[in-house]
Amino acid sequence: MATRLDNVAIAVRDLEAAVAFFTDLGLTVLGRDTVSGEWADTAVGLDGNHVRLAMLQTPDGHGRLELLEYLHPPAIETEPTRPNEIGMHRVALAVDHLDAALEVAARHGCHPLRGVARYEDAYRLTYVRGPSGIIVMLAEELGRP
Repeated sequence: MATRLDNVAIAVRDLEAAVAFFTDLGLTVLGRDTVSGEWADTAVGLDGNHVRLAMLQTPDGHGRLELLEYLHPPAIETEPTRPNEIGMHRVALAVDHLDAALEVAARHGCHPLRGVARYEDAYRLTYVRGPSGIIVMLAEELGRP
């Protein structure tokens, strides 16, 4: 039985750009590695699997995001995922100040898909298209001290 969610992994086009985006939003790099070999082929199910990766962690220490840049086999470009497609939907980050987070995202060329919404008196939130087309939800809880 599962005891906790360890991490979410996302393949990216440019590892350094993705790491810069998420670290600028407050995540920290726990480690980096290059992974290949028979064990990786077996675990992932790809012959010749060879990736560069970075493991990031949220400031609260609970959430981890693994970013993978495939060296072999070559990464497959696809159309960016839309919010209503089956599969990986988005990464959600709680932020202290949504406007400040949007300024950081904009410096990386990432902007809201439509705008900033208010959910009742609980949240201000938006979806941005991050590096490699990743959808990232940024949400500020309202009424917090």
